Amino acid sequence: MPRSDSPDARKDELLKGTLDMLVLQTLTLQPMHGYAIAQHIERLSEDVLTIEQGSLYPALERLQKKGWVTSEWGESPTGRRARYYTITASGRRQLGEQLASFDRVSLAIARVLQRT
Repeated sequence: MPRSDSPDARKDELLKGTLDMLVLQTLTLQPMHGYAIAQHIERLSEDVLTIEQGSLYPALERLQKKGWVTSEWGESPTGRRARYYTITASGRRQLGEQLASFDRVSLAIARVLQRT
């Protein structure tokens, strides 16, 4: 377990509040399997955000239970069997709410940082 002041620990704290939003946003592009979701987020974040399997798959299960994503088995580009996840209409509405909330919080944090 990383120390609470290590960069890895700080990264984990950030992801706890944003992983669902990042996964839902990624799935707006097209249905994807878990590994592709993680790779997409890592690539776009320029490897600042690393999504571990131990965080990703429980998040996907949680999103599926809430009805925000669905899944079905398919074949990956490498020929392996993979579960593909798709965002639902409910998931898109939830993503919109999460993005609006994130924007409000980000703006509030920026205002505080500019005034201190």
